[in-house]
Formats: sequence, C-alpha cells, structure tokens
Amino acid sequence: MPDITRRAVLRNGLVAAKGIALATCLPGIVTHGLAETVAAAAPEGPPVPHHGLAMHGDPLYPADFAHYASVNPSAPRGGRLVQGAVGAFDSLNPFIVRGSPAPFVRWNLVESLMARSPDEAFTVYGLLARSIETDDARSYVAFEIDERARFADGTVLTVDDVLFSFELLKTRGRPNLRSYYGKVARAQATGERAVRFDFASVDRELPLILGLMPILARHATDAETFEQTSFKAPLGSGPYEVAAVRPGESVTLRRRADYWGDGLPVNRGLYNFAELRYDYYRDVNGLFEAFKHGLTDVRFETDPGRWSSGYDIPAVRDGRILREDIATRVPKPYSALIFNMRRKPFDDPRLRAGMIELFDAEWANANLYFGLYRRCGSFFDGSELSARGRPADAAERALLAPYPDAVTPTVMDGSWQPPSSDGSGRDRDRLKTALEHFAAAGYVLRSGRLVSGADGRPLAPEVLVGTYDQERLALAWQRMLKRAGIDLSIRLVDGAQFEARKTNYDYDIVPYIWDQSLSPGNEQAFYFGSAAADTPGTRNFMGLRSPAADAMIEALLAARSREDFVTAVRALDRVLISAGFSLPLFYTPGEWLARWRDVERPATLSLRGTLAETWWQGERKR
Repeated sequence: MPDITRRAVLRNGLVAAKGIALATCLPGIVTHGLAETVAAAAPEGPPVPHHGLAMHGDPLYPADFAHYASVNPSAPRGGRLVQGAVGAFDSLNPFIVRGSPAPFVRWNLVESLMARSPDEAFTVYGLLARSIETDDARSYVAFEIDERARFADGTVLTVDDVLFSFELLKTRGRPNLRSYYGKVARAQATGERAVRFDFASVDRELPLILGLMPILARHATDAETFEQTSFKAPLGSGPYEVAAVRPGESVTLRRRADYWGDGLPVNRGLYNFAELRYDYYRDVNGLFEAFKHGLTDVRFETDPGRWSSGYDIPAVRDGRILREDIATRVPKPYSALIFNMRRKPFDDPRLRAGMIELFDAEWANANLYFGLYRRCGSFFDGSELSARGRPADAAERALLAPYPDAVTPTVMDGSWQPPSSDGSGRDRDRLKTALEHFAAAGYVLRSGRLVSGADGRPLAPEVLVGTYDQERLALAWQRMLKRAGIDLSIRLVDGAQFEARKTNYDYDIVPYIWDQSLSPGNEQAFYFGSAAADTPGTRNFMGLRSPAADAMIEALLAARSREDFVTAVRALDRVLISAGFSLPLFYTPGEWLARWRDVERPATLSLRGTLAETWWQGERKR
C-alpha cells in the first residue's frame, strides 16, 4: 500500500503482531451490562493454571510444544541485520507520549509476561510467566513468574517488578496503557512468584492484554523522570541490549549471550542475529539507494512504481537480491485520508462526502501506482470480519437495532462500495454528485470558488503530510478538488513535527493506516471509541463520537463464541464505514519484500507474513 503515514520503517513482524494487542480502550467506553449478562449465562469452572490462553476456543499448541510452526528452530545464530527507516528518533522509550521513539525497543529489549503467537488470531503462551490462570467469567488473571527470568543486568525478575511496571504504566504510560490498566480493581502478590489482577468489570480480553504488559526493572527505572524523552533505553529482560546510539542517525542492538529465555518454546528459532542495526535516512529515495548498494539488508517496498521498475539492477538480475510477494492472512490495512471532525466544516458528513467523491481512485491507481493496488473500503478487508459486500444478517441487525441512524441502507444491505469513476481524472458524474453534496452542506460555486452560502468564506482545507509519497498523492487530490473550486493546501513537515501534530490532532486532514488483526479487541476503543476522541495520543484521529460504535466494541469484547465475535465486528465495520470520516485509499494484495540473498527466512509464513525475528544470516555473497 502507499506509505502514507508510516515513515517507511522496517517491518518487524512480531512488533506488528504483538503491538496491536497493546492498544487498549479508555474509561467510559465499555459498560458492564452486556459483558456481565454473557458471563452469568456460562457455567463457572474451577480455575486452573494453563500454559496458554486463547481469546476464543483453545490454544493451537499443546503444553509441551517445541516451537511455532512459522520458525526454523535450527536457524544458525550470528551475523548482522541492517534495516533502514525514514525520519528520525529522539527517544528510546516507547511507553510514553513525548517524542518520536525508535520502534524496535519494545520487543527486542522489554519482554512481557506472555508472548503472542504469530500463528493464531489471539493466543498467548508463557514467557516471563510459566502459567496463566483465569476463571470462566475472566474476572481476574493470575501469573506464576518463571524463576529463571533475569533482566539484562543479571538481576532476578520478581513480582515487585511486575507490580511496579503495572503502577508506573497506569499512571505515567501512554494513554492506552493508563486507561487499560485503570480497569484493574486490585493488583497483588499472592506468593513469592505469583501475582494476581482482579478486574473492576468483566472484559474477556483483559487477561490476555495483562499478559502482554511490558515488564520494567524497578531498581533501574526512575518513576519521576519516566515521561521524559531519553536516549537511554529502559532496562528489560529481552534478547538484545543497546550497544550504540547515534542520535537521529542509527541504533545498534547486540544480542545478549546471557539471555535467560533462549530455550523457551516461544523463542526457539527467533532472534538469530548477533547484531541488529537500524539506520535512519532523510527520505525514501536515499533509503532505497542504500538498499541497492548493500548498505541495508532488507526492504519492504511500499511504492508500486519502484516495485515495477526500480529493481531492474544487476543485483536483482543475477539473483543476489530476491524479490517476493509475501501473502498475509490478516485483514488488509485500512489506508485513508482522515477528516478531523473536531473542526468545522469537517463535522458535516455532506461536505466530507463531496470531497470523497472528487477523489478519482481509478486514475490515481493507474497513474501513480501502476494499477497494482486494491481499493480500501472495509476496516477489515480481506477477512471474514469485513462487512463489505455482505448483507447484514439477523444477528447484526439485532445488535444495531437500538441505533437506527448509525448505518446507511447501502452499507446495511452490502451493496455499498467506495465511489468509483471512469478513470479519466475528470469524471463529470462524480463532479455533479460532489456539488450536490456541497449544496446540501450550504456551499455554492461563486466565480470558480466553492464558498459558504452563509458567510462567503471559501472552502480551503489543509492536508498535513510527512513524506514525499504522501505529498504526491495529496497533489493529485488537490488537482481533483480544484475542479469543484476547492483550494486544498498541502503542508509537508518533518517526521517529528508530523507525529507531534498528529498526536495532538492539529490538522484538517491527515493520512493514516489502521492495522488490524484477526482478533480486534480493546484497541478498537482506542481507535474508534468516544472517550478517545479528545485524548491526545490515541488513534481516534477523526474525533469520532458514536454510541453505536461504542456499543459494538462492547459486544465484540463480550462475545464468547467466534460466531458472535464475527457478528459484532462486522456490525462495528458497518458503523465505521457509514460514519464517512475518511477517504479510503489503497492496499497491496500482500507484502512486497526485497532482501539480499544472504538474509534467509523460514518457508512457513505466519498469519502476518514473514517476521523479521525469524530471519537468519546465510552465506554472504555480495
């Protein structure tokens, strides 16, 4: 898909897979009634510690499993993997709002109690914790800490570190972590190696999310300065430690020879490189040139133009660089231009509909992207969770019945699709429809400009972009909008300013990509919940406040069966599509991976494709 929001960082597969589960909801979104009703209907079983826990059903792997299917357990160790990113970083702390942190610290340096399986929708297995225990209602979760667990400085990891991390992140962490851990009524040590969290209300995802809580070292973490940006990384228990930092330029991680978790089933076949280096480049072209010359080892391509013609180089022709189309089995990322509904006139759905109509996706795909993309439409495209092209069944209609105005008729009956054109870039029918929307919103054409009929003020929005690829797309839309008398301005800023303004909702329109999993949960409230709309640092970039969306999020969290879960997610999808807060863009059918031949990967793919942690160093022949 076009890299319209990410700064072309490395695609670290497990970071993506695990990171989704860390985004959580804010207080006030999930009410207690539905979850408690469902819990009361199920029989209570005796709590028993388990090696893993699945969101729905049973874990795929048994207690004595040796490794994940998507790894090579015999992968050799050693070598160095160099990856590139566009932009800059000013912090190594990924758990706070301030700054632009390096994205690879989280799972390479700081571990959690449990590890998320790359081969399942949402299942966790023991990492720092030997076992996980919860009741049938999932009103609490308890963990037994592995006595072998050690921080990078050799200190034993204890229950005190777990409770310290919980309190620190609840009070000083990112908004999603604060709000999520705020749903815990009591956290306590129940034994020398045991810790328990009791919940204020029933949330069936909560035990798994607590299992993914990052654990920091109490003795090496200053709570008073925790929220400040720093080039000193948090002390964790992970397989790597920071070896060198060149602010704004590069970070080098070194694999720990004394890493405590080497032999765990969840780690076999992972973390094979002795050294990981991340180099930062000013722009995408510079990063691409570095890859072609062997200065970086892998590249997840986002530009179809480069993918189509930019790799006609000797290293590709003679097989030293391999190009692959990597299949994924998760929902396609939803890439879009987001309207800030906190600001007028973008609070008017008719005006937004007009601006969406004027985007000629067929022209853009053919002329900018070589026709290689697919059009986004659903927030869960390419999966059973998508409502696109599916009429709502009786169960969905029952969920949505209390909110009769939340879903448009065409979305409800499955006939809705994003606006399409003749591909000319000058489709007169689309222009006519757009002007009808604008007229309904009170805007008229005067002397070639679209102005408010009330005060004569011209419609002149600004789109905020952070990369040249984003700017190129915005320039195309600018020309399309000009046909209706709209003067769209484009503001290109550096990566740090882009992230700061996006975090604080300081824009009219901004590009973003929502990545989804096969098990959407609490993070949906962080993305789309009403309480997230005015909290800086959430992913509710449009300022959506929808009681219907809140209720569908509650329903998917309360679902016990996969069938009920899918019903609730599709209903949420219909609400989001109908809200019309975004101009849907494009996604790639899979992932475009280019790698130097000496970087090898397992033949079996995870649900999310190939994962950087599973790669290893082959024989170097450059």
